[in-house]
Amino acid sequence: MYELEATYRIQSTPEKIEARAQALAIEQSIEMPPTAVRQPELLQKVLAQVDSIQEAGAGYFRVVLRFAEQTTAFETTGLLNVLFGNCALQEDVELLDLKLPPSLLSLFAGPRFGIAGLRQLAQVEGRPLTCTALKPQGLSPTQLAELAYTFALGGIDIVKDDHGLTNQPTAPFAERVPVIQEAIARANAETGGHTLYAPMLTGGPKTLHRHLRIARQAGVKVILTAPMLLGLATFQELVEDLGLAVLAHPAFAGLRISPPLMFGKLFRLLGADAVIFPNHGGRFAYSPQTCLALAQAARAPWGHIRPALPVPAGGMTVERVEEMLGLYGLETMLLIGGDLLAAKDNLLERTRQFVQKVAVSTGKV
Repeated sequence: MYELEATYRIQSTPEKIEARAQALAIEQSIEMPPTAVRQPELLQKVLAQVDSIQEAGAGYFRVVLRFAEQTTAFETTGLLNVLFGNCALQEDVELLDLKLPPSLLSLFAGPRFGIAGLRQLAQVEGRPLTCTALKPQGLSPTQLAELAYTFALGGIDIVKDDHGLTNQPTAPFAERVPVIQEAIARANAETGGHTLYAPMLTGGPKTLHRHLRIARQAGVKVILTAPMLLGLATFQELVEDLGLAVLAHPAFAGLRISPPLMFGKLFRLLGADAVIFPNHGGRFAYSPQTCLALAQAARAPWGHIRPALPVPAGGMTVERVEEMLGLYGLETMLLIGGDLLAAKDNLLERTRQFVQKVAVSTGKV
């Protein structure tokens, strides 16, 4: 019954850690003093258990709690609330990992396409996929379509909206998506390529479904969205009805949940086919160890859940292609945006340089 495990990193002293761990178990389960529970059997059926406590260095401890599965209500919101509900408000606690029992894991479908499905859509085998972004905000649909056309001529596998490109008056979703998709289709017809377009899907339920209908009518096969901006339960339900491949963006996900768990496991569990994350050495401060652990979590065997494609990003350059491939291997999508756009009049040449470098680095020339 107590097969759901959650691992936390807690800041404490050796003298206080046992009491702190027990307080966390109480907070995340019965949320009241055990002595106030009038039904003693609930302390055996509901109260979370402290499974282990280990020193983690520099005043921190690694604490594993075990929860009764039924406390999750066997659904996404309940699971997240049990794992990191009230304790998300406590600055001394970080959620590191989780272990789902088969009864809970079976409730989640995970990625609908996964790595193999994305490769089939993009018609890419034996090398990493390439990706870039349409930016900045403020460009018109025609200007964005011109960029997309050039990227597709250069052989990029997936051209995505920048995550900040939502429904601004300068390029409303309903106006830009059809013209960008048409521009990419025109480039594909000229080159024989298979570039895909991934528009950014945002908004509340009504907007999501309206924009999804527009994307489908335009012939889009991949969408980009930010699971944390939508809400993870909404994201999961969207994926269930989507029928399109999903790139998950990390916006709004900087909570005290470890990146390998948030991006590598949770986003994957709820249906992301590819997970974008901040690579080390770019605009963000993740370490190489954290990035590699995230990529491994996205691809590791996990019951029936298909592997997701890790997408290192965030200020990457063409010159770092070999380095990134050395760290992440072939089952990766490399996302380079600003470095290509900085080429301005030489955008096509720089794009081809990126695509060629990936091919050469993996022997696919």
